[in-house]
Amino acid sequence: MNVIFVWRGPSPYRVDFFNELGKFCNLTVMFEMKPQDISDKNQSWFNERYINFKAIYLKGQRVFGSVWFCYDVFNYVKDMKKADILVLGMYSTMTQILLSLYLRIRRIKYILNSDGGFIKQERLLCRLFKHFLISGANAYLSSSKGTNKYLKFYGARGPIGIYPFTSAFESEIEQNSNVSDKIGLKKKLGIVESIVVLFTGQFIHRKGIDILLKSCKGLSSDCGVYIVGGYPTAEYIALVDQLKLCNIHFIPFKTPKELQDYYGAADIYVLPTREDIWGLVINEAMSYGLPVITTNNCLAGLELIEDGKNGYIVETDNIEQLSKCINELILDKDLRIRMGENNKLKMRGYTIEKMALSHIDFFKKILKKTGDIDG
Repeated sequence: MNVIFVWRGPSPYRVDFFNELGKFCNLTVMFEMKPQDISDKNQSWFNERYINFKAIYLKGQRVFGSVWFCYDVFNYVKDMKKADILVLGMYSTMTQILLSLYLRIRRIKYILNSDGGFIKQERLLCRLFKHFLISGANAYLSSSKGTNKYLKFYGARGPIGIYPFTSAFESEIEQNSNVSDKIGLKKKLGIVESIVVLFTGQFIHRKGIDILLKSCKGLSSDCGVYIVGGYPTAEYIALVDQLKLCNIHFIPFKTPKELQDYYGAADIYVLPTREDIWGLVINEAMSYGLPVITTNNCLAGLELIEDGKNGYIVETDNIEQLSKCINELILDKDLRIRMGENNKLKMRGYTIEKMALSHIDFFKKILKKTGDIDG
């Protein structure tokens, strides 16, 4: 089976997935951007170990200011036409918007991937344009039931294949779930508090770090809040001073390997995001057996968290509700353990191996339906 993906850039979890998928097909991935072209990510975050697939970097440049466009993508249309399966990773980059229009004109079938999305109040013209772009695909790859709803709202008519979106291999899930020496890891990291509330991610407004800080007023001195991923903004520093918070620790960017110790040492994970169309940090925290608190604007939370069973879903920007849930978990160790065990069980179904196999199974169904392969 010859498969081509058009993708934005070599994020580490996608490269791991492509390497796994490449064990079952002849895979080519066309990347729009090299790591050095993507300024909002630390360069050490990327993964360029292309083992089981062929990687092609398209030639791109910025046009109209900040818009990135790969002007040579159309040179590969002949290869795309010959592929058994062609997948566009998204519909929101200039390159893939124009490519999708060209494919429709040439009547070349393609699958559109969507890691997630939320239906919003928006201008009619924006909605119609989005409907036009999404409805043009012949089939869809989706991360969740919520993503299915989103795709159908914007005109998806073809078959939809759901995959377990994740960033970890089966062996990593197993290793993470067996981490038990929290005291030793706390000592290794210089953590003096007995209970750790953890956040990992970019220090940007959308992630809701300001809401987390406001919800931590009055926490006991034996609970430390570790916010990992960058350097505090002036707003965050001012909030810490204003609220007289003495248990907040800002930790610079850490590589995925370095983050393992923080997940292992933590007792509670919080992602107070204002919007995440998925949120793979939720998967990661769950694999370590952490109870998770996130918002109703985090698709991973809505898909993976059963409120009260393995974590909590709170309203976006609701400081009181977030504070209540954090304190409830701080005070109830048995509840933390019970939720954590439920999360370990849940994550056994979310591995890169299963993600790759779900793709292959869907590709076979598509090809069988169109008569391009037998069996």
